[in-house]
Amino acid sequence: MVADDRQAFADLEQFGPVDVTLCVLSQGRQDVPGLLQTLGRAGQGGAIIISGALAADAGSVAGQLISLLGMALQDDAGKLSQPQALQLLLARHLNEPDNEADTLPVVPASEEEVRQALADHQLHTYFQPKFNLQTGDVCSIEALARWHHPFKGVLPPSVFMPVIERCGLLDELLFLQLEQGLRLQRQTLDQGVALNVAFNLHAGQLVNPLLTGRIQALLAAHGLPGSGLTFELTETGLLEAPAISLESLVRLRMMGCSLSIDDFGAGFSSLQRLCQLPFNEIKLDGEFVRGLRHEPRRRAVISSTLALGEALGMSVVVEGIETEEQRTVLLELGCTQGQGYLCARPMSAASLLNWLDLQRGIEASG
Repeated sequence: MVADDRQAFADLEQFGPVDVTLCVLSQGRQDVPGLLQTLGRAGQGGAIIISGALAADAGSVAGQLISLLGMALQDDAGKLSQPQALQLLLARHLNEPDNEADTLPVVPASEEEVRQALADHQLHTYFQPKFNLQTGDVCSIEALARWHHPFKGVLPPSVFMPVIERCGLLDELLFLQLEQGLRLQRQTLDQGVALNVAFNLHAGQLVNPLLTGRIQALLAAHGLPGSGLTFELTETGLLEAPAISLESLVRLRMMGCSLSIDDFGAGFSSLQRLCQLPFNEIKLDGEFVRGLRHEPRRRAVISSTLALGEALGMSVVVEGIETEEQRTVLLELGCTQGQGYLCARPMSAASLLNWLDLQRGIEASG
């Protein structure tokens, strides 16, 4: 352990980045923001563990700053006179789920590459379950795009989605996903499992007057009802939605489709829009789950959202659940539906079918 900040930064510069940085912050210290900003700019600190005699609100603010600087707050180890706390945090860090998007550098694709990928059917639909936190049962699945690149392997949406949005290819991607998702839904239905499938929909797509008609025609071609679909829209894109967009939302609801406000709380929430628009599900952004046990404000936000959903007759799904501890706290708060790596990562249609078979086998043997 290095007691002097300057010496610590000199060591990082000399020996390279570390996996975990322990920051001992004293009550009277005034340069904590500057220290954390320097550490963030250096990009060599890895996950951060805060320790020291900070007041609860000061520790919370420090944690928020760490997140804004793009670093991961592992937790608060309390006083160094309690080495067990530090050991537990280090063990937790070693056992955290891997996040490929955070560890691999993102190199955006060109428009030509993305258009060629669409033409060559290289964009595939993966599915991630939403689950009942009490029973572990799958409530529904969300369709997510992945690029099966012939040389680079499976690429995340951050590589190609900016191009998809910028070049007006969102509808092409949506109907590709709908085709694959409805095909999977028909397979599971034939096996006696009714799975609602959720698709991400950009607010800008709602201005297309032909959108809902195309969706209805596709449902008819597969012989499936609209009640088996959910469309997730981020709240920020709906704040200034024109009248034609609202008409499209109403048409989708009249077809029996569910509508979900995605990443709720991540932008500038409009409670007025929540009352005006025909949504029946709220997906609370996963940011509120991190540090849940030690952050009273985050617990308060989740509790308030659950109460709001109940008052409005809307279900609430919490995203980003990765640990059993998070699941336990959410259940204590009254949350029943969630999504995250604790249950399952996004997977291909074939993998999902195998996974569902395995889950049914476990239930039958139990």
